[in-house]
Amino acid sequence: MSETITVGGITIDCNDPAELAEFWSAALGYTVLADSGDYVMIAPPGVGFGEGRYLAFQRVPETKGTKNRVHIDFQTTARAAEVDRLTVLGATVLGEHSLPGFAWTVLQDPHGNEFCVVAES
Repeated sequence: MSETITVGGITIDCNDPAELAEFWSAALGYTVLADSGDYVMIAPPGVGFGEGRYLAFQRVPETKGTKNRVHIDFQTTARAAEVDRLTVLGATVLGEHSLPGFAWTVLQDPHGNEFCVVAES
């Protein structure tokens, strides 16, 4: 019998974990679970380590060079309003896209990591 794994969270490499954690905490309403200086973990209020749904930011020496191979899609019913709010926090809009039934906006966080805000259309 094999063990079952689940997604606990997502870790993003960056040059300044505290700065990126501050942006994402404001964007998502998350709080800091752990901060060692080189690694910062944030999660929804009341969610502890081991309960999943965290984002973590770990310091690496190199800067981001190309498009992400993996990105996060965030869902909302108010895409335009959320995109506006995220740009005020420091995100940059890269593009708008749609397919039958849904549309999404591609953005970058302050360190250039791409993510999408998706809504039904």
